[in-house]
Amino acid sequence: QVQLVESGGGLVQTGGSLRLSCTASGRTFKTCAAGWFRQAPGKEREFVAGISRSDGRTDYGDSVNGRFTIRRDNAKNTVYLQMNSLKPEDTAVYICALSSPWSYVPLSRKDGYDTWGQGIQVTVSS
Repeated sequence: QVQLVESGGGLVQTGGSLRLSCTASGRTFKTCAAGWFRQAPGKEREFVAGISRSDGRTDYGDSVNGRFTIRRDNAKNTVYLQMNSLKPEDTAVYICALSSPWSYVPLSRKDGYDTWGQGIQVTVSS
């Protein structure tokens, strides 16, 4: 069964950068769209970034567009989220997700993703 493991989170000051990684087990990673969501205490899960499986399309949430970049390396079964110009409002648990194999879904729609990681904390201090 597919498992997702995130790494690269931590504590950073306002204006700093972090690079999150999400590595998938199994043999279907390249056939799945991948995305990042985040959830702060007391708030709903929010779309951050997504990337298609083959044509390189990406999508970003309005609050992070221009600051975050999503990329994938299918040879390593890994998706990355480069986060720059971080703000205290970016503080949340960041969660990696994969779609069903070969599916076509809007990248920003959380119910289009079938597999979720455990989440990793990102804290931005003021």
